[in-house]
Amino acid sequence: MEEPEVSPAGLRFGTDGIRGRAGTRIVDPVVRALGRAAAGLLDSDRVFLGRDTRESGPGLARALAEGLAAGGLDVVQMGVVPTPAVAHAAAVEGVAAAVVTASHNPWWDNGVKLFSAGGLKLDDAHQAAVQEAWDALPELEGSSELDGWSDDPATGAARRWLDAVVGSVRPSALAGLAVVVDCANGAASAVAGSALERLGADVTVIHSDPDGRNINDGCGSTHPAALQAAVAAAGADAGLAFDGDGDRVLAVGHDGSLIDGDDLLAVIGVDRHQRGLLPGSTVVVTVMANLGLRRALSDHGIAVRETAVGDRYILEALEADGLTLGGEQSGHVIFRDLATTGDGLLTGIQALDAARRAGRSLGDRVAELVVRAPQVLHSVPVVRDGEALVELVAVEVATAAAGLGDLGRVLVRASGTEPVVRVMVEAFDMERASEVADRLVEAVERADRT
Repeated sequence: MEEPEVSPAGLRFGTDGIRGRAGTRIVDPVVRALGRAAAGLLDSDRVFLGRDTRESGPGLARALAEGLAAGGLDVVQMGVVPTPAVAHAAAVEGVAAAVVTASHNPWWDNGVKLFSAGGLKLDDAHQAAVQEAWDALPELEGSSELDGWSDDPATGAARRWLDAVVGSVRPSALAGLAVVVDCANGAASAVAGSALERLGADVTVIHSDPDGRNINDGCGSTHPAALQAAVAAAGADAGLAFDGDGDRVLAVGHDGSLIDGDDLLAVIGVDRHQRGLLPGSTVVVTVMANLGLRRALSDHGIAVRETAVGDRYILEALEADGLTLGGEQSGHVIFRDLATTGDGLLTGIQALDAARRAGRSLGDRVAELVVRAPQVLHSVPVVRDGEALVELVAVEVATAAAGLGDLGRVLVRASGTEPVVRVMVEAFDMERASEVADRLVEAVERADRT
């Protein structure tokens, strides 16, 4: 991977914490100030702190710890661990958590995810309060507030998370199953293979040798081609690909087919429903969920609750409605009865177990449940305010949706991070989907010119 040129800019919270170029935007004084600003707003007197494998991680983790300690929190270092391990420790102990990670971004980026007491991601109100407090602080240089910092992480909390993940299914649930695991040279590298082996799987692990700069580099959930080839070469039953911080997963079938979060939700949701373990007979999805998933769930008597894009919103809906299962195409899946955030390893194990319970390989189970609707996506660069443009083309969008009826779906939305309007059209007729999408792109461009 080549390093991009990035200019300094103000940092704002996105749907999953902050991210930016390490050494340029994400630097020690800025992260230290974030820790100091957040400390009084996390509803806790203690915080678990983890990180992924980026070379900027150790220094930024220490800076964040210094800021948190300066704000009066006792910091417990977990070292390199998946994000869900840190959230699990916070949930078990009833305290806050923080992770230094840029998730699926390249090695030169880094960032911070924050969890309030109990391991839940900050809601919009808390996030806004942290942002306001952070904006009001100057950048903070080195602090002496950190007592007892050690490079040796507290490993007991990570072991408890791993035991809970393995214990979420019956012993030897995956006995004899051949699985290839792509750890993205990230935080799951030291734990994913051993967890699957404890359940009886025959495991081949790839991309599990992090050097600080190879995280997500042509591997993991954002680059699954290497896993698809490895599954085919090994004649394996399935493959699992994690992202850099291990909170999401994509899978690969025995035939090399790619299995995304929608597919995994179908397999797991139907299994849970059949076992009476799906409260409300409902699965929470985002507006981007494929029509094929929606039909698969409906065919099995399962309703869909829809949210905005972002796993924070999935969790909020689960909490509000007393539901337990939700997720995104990206492979962020949340089991609210088992975890407080997305967990790639937990999701992979649950999906493999559900397919085996149905007497199928994972790939075959997806194939018999989900007939995906082709999805046409366009990002339309715009000059005017995206939200205003969406309002201006509302009539065209409604007309297009009515024309597709039950055989398709239309979504036009403004990006929250870029000056673009995103146009998505799904239809089981690919040619029809493309035609409708082109018309809507033209409508957006026309509205942007007027």
